[in-house]
Amino acid sequence: MAEEGQVIGCHTVDAWTDQLEKGNDSKKLIVVDFTASWCGPCRFIAPFLAELAKKLPAVTFLKVDVDELKTIAQDWAVEAMPTFMFLKEGKIVDKVVGAKKEELQQTIAKHMSTASA
Repeated sequence: MAEEGQVIGCHTVDAWTDQLEKGNDSKKLIVVDFTASWCGPCRFIAPFLAELAKKLPAVTFLKVDVDELKTIAQDWAVEAMPTFMFLKEGKIVDKVVGAKKEELQQTIAKHMSTASA
């Protein structure tokens, strides 16, 4: 399993379910990057996401390839790449669509500050 400070790639539905259950138990903020190998903006934001993961070990970063896990992308109504979903205790608390570094950072900061509430 992945170390702290990494973006964890979920390549199977089981791995995905596993990570969500872990996140629910720990009450950590989970940021899910719905991505695709053919998506330019996704490739552009990936190194930035990896940097954030290093800087913010208190947040779990997951990556889901929409072509690899189509059912999950459909269940979560992902229509554009990249889409970032923010989860707390199993519920979606926010969403950022597009490779928007500032918005991504601000949304993480906003939900991290409420993490202990």
